[in-house]
Amino acid sequence: MNISWDAILGGFGLFIFGIKFMGDGLKSLAGDKLREYIDKYTTKPIMAVLIGTLITVVIQSSSATTAITIGLVRAGLMKLEQAAGIVMGANIGTTITAFIIGLKVEKFALFFVFAGAIVLCFGSRKKLHYLGEVILGFGLLFYGLRIMGDALKALKDIPQFIEFAQLAGEQPILALLASTIMTGLIQSSSAVIGVVQKIYEAGGMPLMAAIAFVFGSNIGTTITGIFAAIGGSLAAKRTAGIHTLFNVVGTLLGMLLLVPYVQIVIYLTGMFNLSPMMQIAVAHIIFNLVTTLLFFPFLKQMCALIRKIIPGNEPEKLDVNIDGLSDVLPHTLPSTALNVVKEVIVKMNAVVERNVKDSQKYLMNPKANAEDKEHIMQAEGLINSLDKKIVDYLLLISKADMTESDFVEYNLDLQVVKNLERIGDITVNLTEFYEMVKEDKSNFTKEAIGELNSMYELFYHMVNSSIDIYLTKDYARYEALMEDENYMDLLEYESRQRHFERMRDGKCSSMISGSVYCDILSNMERMADHCCNIAKAVFVDKK
Repeated sequence: MNISWDAILGGFGLFIFGIKFMGDGLKSLAGDKLREYIDKYTTKPIMAVLIGTLITVVIQSSSATTAITIGLVRAGLMKLEQAAGIVMGANIGTTITAFIIGLKVEKFALFFVFAGAIVLCFGSRKKLHYLGEVILGFGLLFYGLRIMGDALKALKDIPQFIEFAQLAGEQPILALLASTIMTGLIQSSSAVIGVVQKIYEAGGMPLMAAIAFVFGSNIGTTITGIFAAIGGSLAAKRTAGIHTLFNVVGTLLGMLLLVPYVQIVIYLTGMFNLSPMMQIAVAHIIFNLVTTLLFFPFLKQMCALIRKIIPGNEPEKLDVNIDGLSDVLPHTLPSTALNVVKEVIVKMNAVVERNVKDSQKYLMNPKANAEDKEHIMQAEGLINSLDKKIVDYLLLISKADMTESDFVEYNLDLQVVKNLERIGDITVNLTEFYEMVKEDKSNFTKEAIGELNSMYELFYHMVNSSIDIYLTKDYARYEALMEDENYMDLLEYESRQRHFERMRDGKCSSMISGSVYCDILSNMERMADHCCNIAKAVFVDKK
């Protein structure tokens, strides 16, 4: 019997594209709220598990949840114990795809494709555009599954496949290894389990082998994190280590208890009259849920083990808790509310400064990758979120009965927040310039790197001085900062002139690095200007 490989491959392509397209749409639709929820509600490990589950259900990708988590650990916004809880929760959340497949939604797939295309093409707002992506991705996911499923039915009549399926039923370790390899190559456990559900429904595989395939996908999905961690940060390595340890040990335990577990699934099938595809979905859900419950009490011990296996110092945890922005204070005690705002602005400055330092590391690290840039972008999202919340809170204060001094402080706070937010934006600009050079596989000269590092170090001194001036109103420091600004202008001018000399002498061989270097210098000087703007806002009458 002929196998329609075009239908299998094309359907599978639509299936995995649908998963990614829908996940990207959901991620865009949720925006910064994903990071906010992770940051806000994961102080306790049990909450981290729940948030990890919910976020993965929303964006349909445990890898994406893990990537966001790595970024927060690296930024010093989360400890490893919180990250471990989220990874455990992500394992539960990723089972939802198999459950939806088990509901046989594919019969309505083309209706979702139609609805998604209409919303995507005719939606005028961004939110509608993202919603269209979600609906279209959902439809394509199940349409691809339907095409692939129809073609996969022929496998059950192929002698070689029958032989492999029987062997896998007798020796489930083969199914485990095959699933691990497949998931590692495809980098989607949901996709592999979807294929297994279709083959099992067609009668091409015994239940024992199908469940072993499910177990193997849990190991295979860790490969994404392992690859991301190679040459990556300490946070990436440890988070990937936790994910791998949890999934590998859980899977080995599952394989040891495979026979009784199959009997439990068969019992549940008879009790609830489960369809073949739902059998696999239920087996997946129960397994991931039970392993999470079993290992959760040992979360601290697992983190301690990973810290010993992968030694190093984690970044100091930044305090970005803004619960102090009480809605009651602005109406009753505006002066007190303004003092609370100052505390939050200091926290915002710490995030801004940390992100600038990460952009410098991105410049200096020849092995910096997409994960490093994504970390900077996540921190920028946090800065934008803090900016919005502080400004909204200040506007709330402005409606109260403020004294003249309160009004001065209110205006000052607005100026400081907006200048810090602009520094955050410029940090992203710098990172994008560095990325252009990395993508060109070129480098800056050693002299150019040295010049940029000098400007970075001066900026750190200036931003700290500006915040001190904001808090203390120290005019002597203000005058010193103005001298620093003059020195930054001089560094920028001299670095630009030396760059032109290097280009004239042929020392700057890369067209890309040569063309963006002056833009980088200009952006560095602009960041220093924003530091001065903060200080100037304190002494408006003395400028």
